[in-house]
Amino acid sequence: MMGQATLIKPVLKVCSLILLVFGLLMAVPLLMAIIYNTGNSRAFAGALGLTVTLAACGWLLSRSYRMSMLTPRQMFLITTSSWLLISLTGALPFLLIPGFCGFTDAVFESVSGLTTTGSTVLVGLDGMAHDILVWRSMLQWVGGLGVIGMAVAILPFLKVGGMRLFQTESSDWSDKTTRSGTMVTMIIYVYIILTFLCAGAYMLDGMDSFHAVNHAMTTISTGGYSTSDSSFAQFADLPSHWIAIFFMILGAMPFTIYVHFIIKRHWQVFNDQQIRGFLLTLLVLSVIITLHLLSETDIDLAHALTYATFNLVSVITTTGFASGDYSQWGELAVAAFFFAMFIGGCSGSTSGGIKIFRFQLLFMMMQESIVRAVHPRAMIHRHYNKRPVDDSIVLSAVTFVFIMLISLVTITLLLALSGLDLTTSLTGAATALMNVGPGLGDIIGPAGNFSSLPDSSKWILSVGMLLGRLEFMTVILVLTPTYWKS
Repeated sequence: MMGQATLIKPVLKVCSLILLVFGLLMAVPLLMAIIYNTGNSRAFAGALGLTVTLAACGWLLSRSYRMSMLTPRQMFLITTSSWLLISLTGALPFLLIPGFCGFTDAVFESVSGLTTTGSTVLVGLDGMAHDILVWRSMLQWVGGLGVIGMAVAILPFLKVGGMRLFQTESSDWSDKTTRSGTMVTMIIYVYIILTFLCAGAYMLDGMDSFHAVNHAMTTISTGGYSTSDSSFAQFADLPSHWIAIFFMILGAMPFTIYVHFIIKRHWQVFNDQQIRGFLLTLLVLSVIITLHLLSETDIDLAHALTYATFNLVSVITTTGFASGDYSQWGELAVAAFFFAMFIGGCSGSTSGGIKIFRFQLLFMMMQESIVRAVHPRAMIHRHYNKRPVDDSIVLSAVTFVFIMLISLVTITLLLALSGLDLTTSLTGAATALMNVGPGLGDIIGPAGNFSSLPDSSKWILSVGMLLGRLEFMTVILVLTPTYWKS
């Protein structure tokens, strides 16, 4: 019992603090509900009160525990528990608004927001109350910040999915970053600054402040929630698309690089193997789809380049904005967008997906296998960004991809059993696990949404979104009997 208490109490204390901060953030939409007299103020006040009360109860139960260095076991449980708790409490405002939506839809919308997936079950966004739209955007903004914090401060030390590759990278800067605060604190500042810059750029292009701030929050977080059912298609001008492209790319790059740039004040920090691979992938696929649009349609070069680049960047960075129904662009485009769902951005960013560095590690392993087949006695030294890569890191990355594929097959089959067609099942599983947003096809494609799916499918997808966002192993380890043995 003592061992279990030692495990649970610090988890309870940290989760209580997270819940407290999360609950207090509900004051923003509450204030908007009061100012705009939308009639939703009681729902947000009730949600705030319940969340803060739950946080206070957790704090009281764990008050005897004095905070110290957390163990890996505790960090695994904190990561999984905190995401589950804020997903449930984040659903409270949707649930408490009379006649707004049921429990399943409320949880789905909250999970989709916090995991920065961007799949939605809500319709009529164009006429929806400002407080609800702001809360959706805030869910993604907070979720994006949580994702970065998890990727920088937790996953590298838990050795999940090859993330140990970035453990040394973070610790190398520790002496320098303590002068200006911790790495995570500096990342929060960068995140806030980029959000303001994005909102400012949108406003300079002509967006009103409400739409600009909402879309800035969901652009930097690579979340994809919009204030309209038509997503980014509500903005007809091309410059707004390029602003979004620029900031989606920034959101999908390692935030530690920005901190490194602030410290070093040298552009050389962006000469990163992961960033080069990420930008090259975006360039090649954007050119292919642009040429495809030019050859298959009568669209001009400017629009073809903008729409191809915007939608590809949106999918690869797992943002999920859409400026049109790209599932109607032909078979080549459909295939390209489907495979683009799995790519993802860089490690240490807000994006989901497999991540560029894992593809690079797998390619490195493939090259090594070919060399060993030809030269069995060859001495091969693996390096990534001039750092040695040992077998455990490569094995961890391979394990991650294998678990992802098993999860993809499992969720696809479960969705098919719930009554969905193959296209919806497969792309729904992919978009949930990779935290992309829209799938493909008529139902959940860029022109549709998830409202018509049966409740069983929504719960399956909600689990998939959390599983993908928490990098699979974080959840799986907590569910194993071995984890709970003293």
